[in-house]
Amino acid sequence: MPPYLLGLRFDGRRVVVIGGGRVAQRRVPTLLAAGADVLLIAPEATPMLDDLAARGEITWERRAYRPGDCAGAWLVQAATDDGEVNAAVAAEAEGQGTWCVRADDAELSPAWTPASGRVGETTVGVLAGGDPRHAAGLRDVVVAGLRDGTIEARHSRRRPVGVALVGGGPGDPGLITVRGRQLLAQADVVVTDRLAPRELLDELSADVEIIDASKIPYGRSVTQERINAVLVEQAKAGRFVVRLKGGDPFVFGRGAEEVLHCAREGIPVTVVPGITSAIAVPAAVGIPVTHRGVSQEFHVVSAHVAPGDPASTVDWEGLGRAQGTLVLLMAVERMGVIADTLMRYGRSPDTPVAVIQDGTLQTQRALMATLATVVDEMTAIGVRPPAIVVVGDVVQVARQIDMLNADLGRTP
Repeated sequence: MPPYLLGLRFDGRRVVVIGGGRVAQRRVPTLLAAGADVLLIAPEATPMLDDLAARGEITWERRAYRPGDCAGAWLVQAATDDGEVNAAVAAEAEGQGTWCVRADDAELSPAWTPASGRVGETTVGVLAGGDPRHAAGLRDVVVAGLRDGTIEARHSRRRPVGVALVGGGPGDPGLITVRGRQLLAQADVVVTDRLAPRELLDELSADVEIIDASKIPYGRSVTQERINAVLVEQAKAGRFVVRLKGGDPFVFGRGAEEVLHCAREGIPVTVVPGITSAIAVPAAVGIPVTHRGVSQEFHVVSAHVAPGDPASTVDWEGLGRAQGTLVLLMAVERMGVIADTLMRYGRSPDTPVAVIQDGTLQTQRALMATLATVVDEMTAIGVRPPAIVVVGDVVQVARQIDMLNADLGRTP
C-alpha cells in the first residue's frame, strides 16, 4: 500500500531519538527546525549533536536505550546501529500508539522519513518506496527547480504583491541570488535594464510582460522618473512587478530612489541584494580587492562625473594619497583625466591598473597596464562600457595567479 504523507507541526512537542550517529545527526536539525523538543538517548554522539546539547538545543541522556524511554513522545526515531534495539524501540512505540521510524529497516518501519527540502514557505517531501537515495535525488531536482524558477511558481494563493527590487548580479545569469530567481519566476511584469542578466528573460513565461528600461550611455535612454512611474502604475493595477537591475540595486543603481517613490505611493517593496560588479568583476579575472600585506582597504567610486567637475563629490586628492585599492565604475570615458588626477595627488605612474570589460560574460576581456599607460592601451584595443577599472597593487596578485596557473600541467 502507498504511504500517506502528513506534515507534522511539532511546536514544542516531544520527539525521542534513540542513537547518536550519522542518521541522528541528519535528522535532529530538521526536527529542531520544525519546532520539536528533542530528547536524544545514546551513550555517544557525534560532535555536532554534542554541541547542540551543550547549547541547550536538545536534551541528551548519555546512556543506552531503556524500556519506557518512548513515553510522552509524539514521534520516535530508532537510529542505533543495533537491529534488536531498534526493533525493541519500535515495539514500545507501537504499544503506546506512537509513530516510529526505524533507520535500519524500511520494510519493518511503520513510518518513513521523507527526503525533504524547503524553499521559502514551500516544503517538499519525497518518498520512493523506502529507497532513501532515490528519494533524495528526486527531492534535489524539485528543490533546485523551485529555487531557480524552472518549476512554475506563479499561481499561488500567497503570491507576492507590489514591487521586488532585484539585483541581478554582474551579468552572468548564474550569479543572481536564489531569492532573486524565485521572485523573477513569480513576476507578472519585469522592468529590466541593459546591465541585468538578459538570458534570464528567455526563461520567463510567455504571458510575462517585459518592459525595457535601459539607460544607454550617450544613446537611447528611459528617464528615472518614467521608470518610477511604470513601477507604480503596474503595481497599482494588481500585478506583481520585478525591477531587475544589474549588480546590486543599492550600489550606484538608484535603487533607493525607486524604493522611496514606491513607498510614497503606498506600494510595498521587497529588496533583494545582488552581487555587485565592483567586487565580482575583479574577482572574475583573479583580482582580490583586498589582500593581506598588500591592501587593507578598497574604495568604490562612481566616475560618471569627472574630477574637477563642480558636481563631483569624490575626494580625488584623498584617493591619490591613499594606498588602498580603487575600483572605478563608469570611468571609461573619463579615464584620462582620472589617471592624471591620481598621479598629480600622489599615486605613482607605475601603479598597476586593470580594466575588465563585460565582466563575467562570454565577451569578457581584460587588460593590465599602469596609470601612465592605461589610457593609450584602452584606446588601442577599443575598450567600451561597461567596464570596471581597478587601480592598485592587488592587480599584481592576479598576475601571480595567472603565472601559477600557466605552470599547472607543465613537465618539471
